[in-house]
Amino acid sequence: MTLIPELTILQPADKEQIDLPRTSEEELAVGKKRLYIESYGCQMNFADSEIVAAVMRNAGFATTATAEDADVIFLNTCAIRDNAEQKVRNRLKHLTGLKRQKPELLVGMLGCMAERLKTKLLEEEKVVDIVAGPDAYRDIPKLVEEAESGQKAVNVFLSREETYADISPIRLNSNGVTAFVSIMRGCDNMCSFCVVPFTRGRERSRDPHSIVREAQDLFDRGYREVTLLGQNVDSYKWVLGARSEERGEESASETPHSSLPAPNTTTFAHLLEMVALIHPDLRVRFSTSHPKDITDDVLHTMARYDNICNYIHLPAQSGNSRVLKLMNRTYDRPWYIGKIDRIREILGEDCGISTDMISGFCTETEDEHQESLSLMDYVHYDYAYMFAYSERPGTLAAKKYADDIPEDVKKRRLNEIIARQLAHSSERNQRHIGQVQRVLIEGPSKRSDDFLCGRNDQNKMVVFPRGNHQKGEYVHVLVTECTSATLRGDVVNE
Repeated sequence: MTLIPELTILQPADKEQIDLPRTSEEELAVGKKRLYIESYGCQMNFADSEIVAAVMRNAGFATTATAEDADVIFLNTCAIRDNAEQKVRNRLKHLTGLKRQKPELLVGMLGCMAERLKTKLLEEEKVVDIVAGPDAYRDIPKLVEEAESGQKAVNVFLSREETYADISPIRLNSNGVTAFVSIMRGCDNMCSFCVVPFTRGRERSRDPHSIVREAQDLFDRGYREVTLLGQNVDSYKWVLGARSEERGEESASETPHSSLPAPNTTTFAHLLEMVALIHPDLRVRFSTSHPKDITDDVLHTMARYDNICNYIHLPAQSGNSRVLKLMNRTYDRPWYIGKIDRIREILGEDCGISTDMISGFCTETEDEHQESLSLMDYVHYDYAYMFAYSERPGTLAAKKYADDIPEDVKKRRLNEIIARQLAHSSERNQRHIGQVQRVLIEGPSKRSDDFLCGRNDQNKMVVFPRGNHQKGEYVHVLVTECTSATLRGDVVNE
């Protein structure tokens, strides 16, 4: 699972932001109640908010872009770090004041924080009327009805079946070019620092044909990039006729160049191919990969299709084998390095690679911290998500290990990781100077409407003069300069 950093984000997009659903004249039809959703945390939460919006639309709700105009406010929450939960609690303080002005307003907590705290949320946060876990979103209209009658409404049941495969998400605040497509839910990995298996339940994969239909529909509507989402996409496995708890338990084949699935079986490599075949102009990305599961099959599929982006997020978490064992990552440093070597061998040195790195995990020594830095030196990541370790209640680490690294040591080590990554990001970006990059335009630059921006194949943001170009177009940009986070250049004819 990709986490959300507290201090520094070296990544292609700001993931911890707020969804502001767009409104339309149709949605603001007289008599409709209005829904406002804010999303925090990982990309899965943002995708889930789009499912919630679709469920509520079917129940007769419109969306609104401001909390003040809403009849119902949902916060789709993250529990991966204490800092993420504190942001939500601070937001609830503001909503308490809003509710005093508008007593009929309903406030709901969705997602991982809701699942972790369950009914305790209602005791701790009096402003909350509704609590719904990640597998309870179909039940939300009923929960709203209960809350409207004056009751507190809760559903935190975790399912082994639910994938929301039949629900067509409503794209919230969409740029109309890129979209998330959820391919699986839950996680079976049980990393000792991570709360996700307890808040999102067991791993289950979605019917591949429903995934292809959703991606095809997006392409038909003008979208030109989809990101396939899962806590561990490489363990995706669909077996026709099998029970959901039986799917995904076996690792995908390591056989290179396999293009046909075993009878009635779809692995992640096969799914990637199915989506890539929709159209050459539909870019395909995916997140997140687990080092123990990513296969040569996946890498060879990426190499065969130009529209599967040459970028992999492969979280290491630590560069030391003993710490990795304490984290229950099920691989060691040599295994991880072997995966990096295989990626470079099959996809080339220009393949973009990013990581997660945690500083100050339980009992981590100074020498073990140095091994994380040396791993970064070996790989030269394009960007990274970097954290100081934050103990989460209920995790295996919280039960088994003392959080014994002082906060000042954690922060100092984190700053060293950040400094190392800044240097590597700058170096990796400088490789592109003088190269022509194919860029999918996503919209205006944040700094100036005179410039447009979009991503290249390695998921790096490229900024260039607007000219006569529009979002959704592919253009070729000659890179002339860079920062550690951005490429800049000019459009050329090719």
